[in-house]
Amino acid sequence: MDTINRSSPEYITQSVLQLVQRARTAQCLFSTFDQQRIDQAVLAVGWAIMEPERNRQLAVLAVADTGLGNVPDKIRKNHRKTLGLLRDLDGVKSTGIIRCDANSGITEIARAAGVVAAITPSTNPGATPANKIINAIKCGNAIIVAPSPKGAGTSRLLLQFIHAEFDRIGVPRDLVQMLPEPISKAATATLMQHADLVVATGSQANVRMAHTSGTPAFGVGAGNVTVIVDESADLKAAASLIRQSKTFDNATSCSSENSVIIDASVYDAMLAALTDEGGLMLDDQDKQRLQDLMWHDGKLSAVFSGKDAAQMMQVAQIGDTQTPAAPRFLMVEETGFGSKHPFSGEKLAPVLTVYKASDFADAKRIASSIYDYMGAGHSVGLHTTQTERAQDLGMTLPVSRVIVNQAHCFATGGNFDNGLPFSLSMGCGTWGGNSFSDNMNYRHYMNITRVVQTIVATEPQAETIFADYLEKFHRA
Repeated sequence: MDTINRSSPEYITQSVLQLVQRARTAQCLFSTFDQQRIDQAVLAVGWAIMEPERNRQLAVLAVADTGLGNVPDKIRKNHRKTLGLLRDLDGVKSTGIIRCDANSGITEIARAAGVVAAITPSTNPGATPANKIINAIKCGNAIIVAPSPKGAGTSRLLLQFIHAEFDRIGVPRDLVQMLPEPISKAATATLMQHADLVVATGSQANVRMAHTSGTPAFGVGAGNVTVIVDESADLKAAASLIRQSKTFDNATSCSSENSVIIDASVYDAMLAALTDEGGLMLDDQDKQRLQDLMWHDGKLSAVFSGKDAAQMMQVAQIGDTQTPAAPRFLMVEETGFGSKHPFSGEKLAPVLTVYKASDFADAKRIASSIYDYMGAGHSVGLHTTQTERAQDLGMTLPVSRVIVNQAHCFATGGNFDNGLPFSLSMGCGTWGGNSFSDNMNYRHYMNITRVVQTIVATEPQAETIFADYLEKFHRA
């Protein structure tokens, strides 16, 4: 009997095409559902990850399989990110007529995109797929998840929980599927080519593959967040917020601060405040030892990704990890930028790079230099009582978000005390090689058909339009 070569291009293509066809069949049925039944399906997915025991199982498996982050923070992330998204979507009309404007004569009709290919990272193997699935389902789509190989087990368990809920409410299971394991680049690429829409979160290699797949795609830019602490900031509050963000889930978030730029007039006091929050400043020798282990041939190694500070110190043989006062995060001082100064880049670990700025203008220069190297388009943080400086950063730095006096990794993806949409995928605009600069949300998962009626004509006179221009530049 012939054996099946599951790695052959023909087998992979056929397997993916079968998934897509099943998704299209399910989506065709789902397209007959009204808003109430769609919203029931949305809540089913939300409960699949938020039910406490399921949430715990997903968090434990995610850390066990990926080695990234920690269980308590994974549980918190799964809960809060999903709850926040459900809040954002509550009462939102996403099928049929969603807007009718008599003044413009335009009626907007929400239409499903079709079959969505969702590329998801190992850093959030539960929360990110759930977020994408909920947004896709809300807009009447089917969705096929292509997880990272390390995160595949968590995604598979999540889908089991989702399907159990779908069975309760009469929703076809094939509406939400995932690629068969082992996950391969070839299968992911094939899925991208045959889906109707690609939403990619994760490595820049996957984002580039999405953009070159020939299918409409939303991909996100690289993270490398920096935060400015100016001379007017509440230093104790700023240090606490930075610590909360920097240590959450062992800094696996793309929105975790990687660098802090401190005004020289408060530099020593801010370092003391960060030390009080559990930070440890490394000396030059320990900094070099850590650098040698974190980067190989200029590329970030996975050896410390998602590990806590105590684990990093033990592996790098830095300090005494047996003391009760083991640090919560590490700090290194830096003055340069770029590949010769790798600490100026993203680290995916609780290591905070510290820069000293002579004044606010110099802080902007340093931030701009960091983003010239990595992270352009994502976001910048600011701790200040001079809130007008936030608008200054928004007008001058290549960022899509300016986060003011908040814990950055919580705030950037939406929080209950700010107005950003809850999301785990941040658009970085053209600065970051993206076609959008907002938080990815349900609006990115739908098409809109516009029915256009005639209205009372409002055609202006050319002389009126050009009057000021001609008076200023064309007077005889």
